[in-house]
Amino acid sequence: MLIYNETFIIDDAIVDEWLRWIRDNHIPSVLGTGSFDSYKLFTVLDSPNEGITYCLQFQTTSVERYSDFYYKHLEGIHAAHNKQFEERFALFHTLMEVVDL
Repeated sequence: MLIYNETFIIDDAIVDEWLRWIRDNHIPSVLGTGSFDSYKLFTVLDSPNEGITYCLQFQTTSVERYSDFYYKHLEGIHAAHNKQFEERFALFHTLMEVVDL
């Protein structure tokens, strides 16, 4: 299983607006690509950053599905987020694989 993780550091002043937008726009857009099966949203409790840090994780079953998202959809989805919250957040994303021990 692969996890596509987006970590957002959000200005305190926009948290409620951001959470609504993520719920109503961002998550449906990402899931609507067909590349992911589910998601989870986390608040980072011990973040050293100013503002509030959230991790949004989407699960997928293959590199091919993730690659389809990355090359066909990621830029447009992030552009919409950037337009909505310009200069009021920081974002980085990573791809992780679940390790079965």
